[in-house]
Amino acid sequence: MSQDTVNIRILDKEYQVSCPPEERSALLQAARSLDERVRSIRNSGGVIGLERIAIMAALNLTYELSKVETQAESDGASQQAIQKLDHKVSEALQRFEKSVAF
Repeated sequence: MSQDTVNIRILDKEYQVSCPPEERSALLQAARSLDERVRSIRNSGGVIGLERIAIMAALNLTYELSKVETQAESDGASQQAIQKLDHKVSEALQRFEKSVAF
């Protein structure tokens, strides 16, 4: 798999990142999003220092990802419960139809 070098800019600093060509646009979008987040944190004035700003942005992103993963797991569990319930209802209907047919 070939790799391209992509230049991204975060807080006015340029970084070179390697990525597959088909992931270039996603990487650039991620870099724009990260740049917006770290600028927002820096502009809030509550966090001083590039390292602390980066850590706060990483912590915020990790927290949001954790919430999404938890929701997806919950949705998956709900979907399984619905499928089990659907199966039980189908079985009950089949039994009912058999008992009515006699």
